[in-house]
Amino acid sequence: MPDLDLPEALELPLATGEPYWYFLGGRPSIDLVNTFRERWRRRVETLVTPGDLAAWLRRAGLLDPAATPPRGPRGHAALADARALREAVDAGVVAAVEGVAPPAAALATIDGWLAAADARPTLRPGPDGQPLLARTVPDDPVRAALAALALDAAEALGSPAARARVRICAGATCSARFYDRSPAGRRRWCSMASCGNVAKARRHRARQAPSDRGETER
Repeated sequence: MPDLDLPEALELPLATGEPYWYFLGGRPSIDLVNTFRERWRRRVETLVTPGDLAAWLRRAGLLDPAATPPRGPRGHAALADARALREAVDAGVVAAVEGVAPPAAALATIDGWLAAADARPTLRPGPDGQPLLARTVPDDPVRAALAALALDAAEALGSPAARARVRICAGATCSARFYDRSPAGRRRWCSMASCGNVAKARRHRARQAPSDRGETER
């Protein structure tokens, strides 16, 4: 279980955000949103470099370890695209939680990626010469991964039933977004092991406080 609290002594901007990633969002597109930490306070960017983006996509299972991500200006452009997509998805998440329409610009950003979301099937000779149905290898694997994230976001935001399961953690000092996959659909916390336990302990202390005061007065 990752520690969801960032250290107080945190030198910003970070050199790399990799130590501070967590994957509790329930969907890869919402995990992407959670790469921008502490939205309620310090607003900490953890996709700091193109290398961070490639490492995060690998951790998310969206980029083949053998794939060569773009470098130089193309790498920085991909990083900018990833951040823009992330914020568009977050705008959709916030709107879903608040029960309002998302900004048109956010929908347009997500929609703009969807055409690249599916690799074209091909039929080619396999190693033994027999036909093998496969998917085309994308020319730009990072762009393909971002398109897959956009498709996942569209699936999360594109129907009333799915939108009803989009959440922001109820923790007072947590900005984690998540997709509620619980059977009852009533999750309030990004994780019971972190924010849920903090809230439980706080309620327990509040219940104990009156009796503690009474014992002191006696």
